[in-house]
This record gives sequence, structure tokens and C-alpha cells, in this order.
Amino acid sequence: MSKVATNASGDTPIPHHDDRMRDQRANAAQAGLHTGRGPGPIRVLKEILAALTGSGRISFTADQQRRLAIAGKALSPEERKRCCQIVKPGTILGWFRQMAARKYDRSKAKVGRPRKKKDIRKLVIEMALANLGWGYTKIRDALRTGLKIEIGRTTVANILLEDGIEPAPEREKKRTWKRIMKSHWDTLCACDFFSVEALGAFGTVRYMVFFVIELKSRAVEIAGIAVDPGEEWMKQVVRNLTDPVDGFLRGAKYLIHDRDPLFSKAFIAILKAGGVKSVKIPAQSPNCNPYAERFVKTIKYESLNHFVIFGERHLRHLIKEFVEHYMTERFHQGIGGQLIRNVGPTNDNGADGKVACRSRLGGLLNYYHREAA
Repeated sequence: MSKVATNASGDTPIPHHDDRMRDQRANAAQAGLHTGRGPGPIRVLKEILAALTGSGRISFTADQQRRLAIAGKALSPEERKRCCQIVKPGTILGWFRQMAARKYDRSKAKVGRPRKKKDIRKLVIEMALANLGWGYTKIRDALRTGLKIEIGRTTVANILLEDGIEPAPEREKKRTWKRIMKSHWDTLCACDFFSVEALGAFGTVRYMVFFVIELKSRAVEIAGIAVDPGEEWMKQVVRNLTDPVDGFLRGAKYLIHDRDPLFSKAFIAILKAGGVKSVKIPAQSPNCNPYAERFVKTIKYESLNHFVIFGERHLRHLIKEFVEHYMTERFHQGIGGQLIRNVGPTNDNGADGKVACRSRLGGLLNYYHREAA
């Protein structure tokens, strides 16, 4: 029974404090502001969510469920009932029980042998990628017999499957041009001409320089220099290059060249007799012979363009000095900053020898090294 106070005359009742509070809560609930039952702010937010997403349910991640479960467990039942507006208190407790039970759940624990060490798994993958024709059995035998690593064929298959590597028959079908070139790297050579203008007795003379380059090492051989090279001259040059004793092409299997008429049928026949196959690049495609083109740019930029050349003898001297520097003193980025042929002592930062400079062509080409102690 509500308590009502009256004024001094006893006519008009005055509402008690509890009645005023009850009236305010009723008005708030009617206005949609109460956070308990009724269409409060949380319910309004749920309605907005349903309008935007088409679903009235709120999805929580595993981490969010864990945080809510820990926070809800710390509350009393009355506090959970009062505060839990987004999810039911029972849901909070259910999440907490699942989280506590997961600690002792061994149903998903891995059984069987332990996984192979990372270095063994890495070695299996490297073997499969480096040897496209090796199947699971051959990789297993290479590890067991050659490296004394005990491993099963099924384990090899599982390691490759987990890394997305296909079986050997499928891997062999996906050979790249890079791999094909690498497999022929030791036997590939290229050749080309470049022209040089020199001063003669009656004006300028154009000399044609014919050279051969080994692609793997970048080693170069100047095969000949002539004003007007012809078929007979080319035939003698190729005989020298394919000489079985000291010919530059004695270990080569393929010679890349353009479609210049000087590479005649007789030239190709002599090549074939020496065990070298002619490989012609497409017409007007110097980019298909990039190593030879790069050498032409190098010798002209670093040496020949700096001189006024007086005759064939001067030209031969310049080319001889540059090729000697190129082969023994120039550091090549294409082979990791190394020398093609190291004929002297290697540089050592810890050595005490005096630093010396070897110069060629009047200081145009320099090589720094330490003198032997």
C-alpha cells in the first residue's frame, strides 16, 4: 500500500518519494530509455543492427567470447542479470564452462610419431625442387643412404604435400626456361661482331672484330680482326676455335649467333664437326644475344671510345690490353663481383701487404691489390 501525505488542510494529497521514483521509471520505460525490460537503448541498437545486417544476432569471435566469459564470471547473479543486455547470463556462464573444459580436453590432441625437424623437412623440399625427376622413394634413399637420416617414404610424401609440391611426374612437366638454361650453362657460348673506326693513311678504316664469349664464366676470346672478313677467313677462324687441344670452343656444345651471311653453311658444318651446334637467334633481335651485346658495350665504353685509334696495330694493342684486364683484373657483377681468372694473390683485409695499383692504357684501367709480403 503506497504512502501518501496530505497538506495542512487535508484536501490535496502529496505524492511520497517512492511514488515519484516509481512514476519516473514508468515514464522512462514508456519513453524507451530504461536498460532493463522493454524497448531500451540496447533493444534500439539491436533493431538498428537487424535493419543494417538483416539479422538480429550478434556474432562474437573466440577472443571476444573469452573476454566476456571471464568478465561475466566475476559478477554476482544479480549483477549479471542487470548488466547482461547483449547476451543472456546463461550464455556467459556457458562460454566460461566451455573455456574451462577446453583445458582438459584431449580429444583433438595429436597422436603418432612427432614431426620431423625443420632442417630435415627443409632438406626434403630442397631435394624435390632441385631434382624434378626424383620421386618419394629416391628422395628417401638419398637421405637414408647418403646422409644417414632415417625417414620413410610416406613421411617424404606428406612433407611435400604439406608444402604444396606435386609428385615427380607432375613436377617434370613444369620445367622453366631458367632451369633449362641453367642445365646447359656450362656448354653455352655466344659470338658476334663489332666494328671499330680507325685512322688510316687515306682516311678512316672500319675494322670488324669477331669474338666469342662463354656465358657461364663471361670469359672472352678475340677470334679475329679484319677489314673485310669473308667465308674463307671465317672458316679458318672456326677451325681455330674448335681445335681439340686449345680451341676456345672445345668444351662447348652450343654457339649462339645472329643470321649474318658470314655464318655460312661451311661455317656451321665445321662447327658441327667439332661437336658444337649452331643456334641462330631471330632476325633483328640482338636482345636474344644479351651477353655478347653487353661485352660490346663494355669494351667500347671502358676502353675504345676514349682513344683516337691509329691503324690496326694500335687497335690490336688496345683490345689486347682490355681483354687482359677484363679476364684477370675486372670485377664482374654478373658472377658475384668476382674475377674471371684470378692469377694473383687474393685480397685479404687482414693482410699486411702494401696496397698496389696495376694500371693499363695510361691509367684508364686500374686494378688494386696487396703485394705479397
